[in-house]
Amino acid sequence: MGGFNYMKKVLGALLLGATIVSAFIAYSMYTNHSAKQTAAIEQKQAAKKAEKKTEKKKKPVLKVEDLTYQLKDSRTGQVMKEFKPVHYKDKDVYDQEIKQLASELAKGIDTPMQNIKMDANGSLTGGSKQIILKEAELVKNLQNLNTKQLDVKVPIYETAPNVTAASAQGIADVSLASYSTRFRPSDTSRNRNVQLSAEAINNVVLGPGDSFSYNQTVGERTAERGYQPAPEIINKQLVMGIGGGICQTSSTLFNAIDGAGLQVTARSHHSKHVGYVPAGRDATVSWGGPDFKFTNNKDYPVIIKAYANVNTGVLTVDVRTSQRSI
Repeated sequence: MGGFNYMKKVLGALLLGATIVSAFIAYSMYTNHSAKQTAAIEQKQAAKKAEKKTEKKKKPVLKVEDLTYQLKDSRTGQVMKEFKPVHYKDKDVYDQEIKQLASELAKGIDTPMQNIKMDANGSLTGGSKQIILKEAELVKNLQNLNTKQLDVKVPIYETAPNVTAASAQGIADVSLASYSTRFRPSDTSRNRNVQLSAEAINNVVLGPGDSFSYNQTVGERTAERGYQPAPEIINKQLVMGIGGGICQTSSTLFNAIDGAGLQVTARSHHSKHVGYVPAGRDATVSWGGPDFKFTNNKDYPVIIKAYANVNTGVLTVDVRTSQRSI
């Protein structure tokens, strides 16, 4: 009986040992398999990372100078020009290039305001808006290009004459300032030029903020338009030229609008003294050259009255407005 019990204990011990060994073997197989799986996963992840790095190296980097940009009209969105900034990295060269580009585009866009005039019946006629391409703003846009936005805004602004029939009521009632100059009645050719230029600026109406250009308003002085050969000053010399004498009209106009307190924006002097205004009070003009410009800086409209009396030899420019405006 004692031997049987002993055998039971031995068999139990062997069975327990076998169970432990089996469990250890099973655990070892499991951990070994898991380690292989983990290693395989890590290997795949490492391969993907390496693949991505390779792709990044292969993928070309976009550069501003390699792209083509579309310059679009800010008013309509229409493409005005395609532009490739090949010198983008060379700041000095690039800045010069885009300033020239902006200037060239502006030449085809910029249009001076055609001022409204008042006819003999007191009605407003004519007039057209000013169109300006802001060159400095376009240059700034071109200096700040990026690879994500290929549209570049070309900043173009329009300004219509700021005058209405209601605001022009009674506009000729009161004189703000008047100025007169004299000329020789016997100088018929020159006087005709003075007369034509005076008629061109007569009855021009300027609303608040409206600008005036003498060259734009009078237009080109040609024989076809009735202008005569007469002495004019060029490089301190008196020479014959079509339209000689119109600077007397621009100079008389300057003194009148200056007396009225309007803002002069462009004025040049003659190369030698003229006799019809005091020294320094002249305003020379030339088609395609110097211009006389000013702006109505008042908060009410004004009208320019100009009359050349060829019999008495007197040119008068009067700046007027309505009684209620002052």
